[in-house]
Amino acid sequence: AVSTCPVQENVLQRVLQLPVVSSTCETLQRKYSSTKESHPLMASVCEVYERGVQGAGALAMWGMEPVVRRLEPQCESAVAVANNLACRGLDHLEEKIPALQYPVDK
Repeated sequence: AVSTCPVQENVLQRVLQLPVVSSTCETLQRKYSSTKESHPLMASVCEVYERGVQGAGALAMWGMEPVVRRLEPQCESAVAVANNLACRGLDHLEEKIPALQYPVDK
C-alpha cells in the first residue's frame, strides 16, 4: 500500500483531520470556553496558565533555535522518514478501525 501522506502534509495534520479527533477537540474547546465564561475564578486561572504555556513555548523555541539550525539538514531527512513511517501506520489504522472516520457522537 502506498502512503497517503503527500510531501507537504504530515502525520499530525492527518490525525487532527480524522473526524473522531477533530470532533473531540471541538467538544473539549467548547467545554473549556464554556467553563471559562461560567466561572470567573477559573477564567483567571486559565488565563495565567495559558500565558505561562505561551511563554514556556517561546523560551524553548528560542533556546533550541541554534541547535535546530545546525542539525537542520539531518533533521529534515529523519523527520521525513519518521513521517513516512507514521503515515503508513496511520493508513493501516484507518483501514482496520473504520470508526476513526466518524465523529465521537456516532
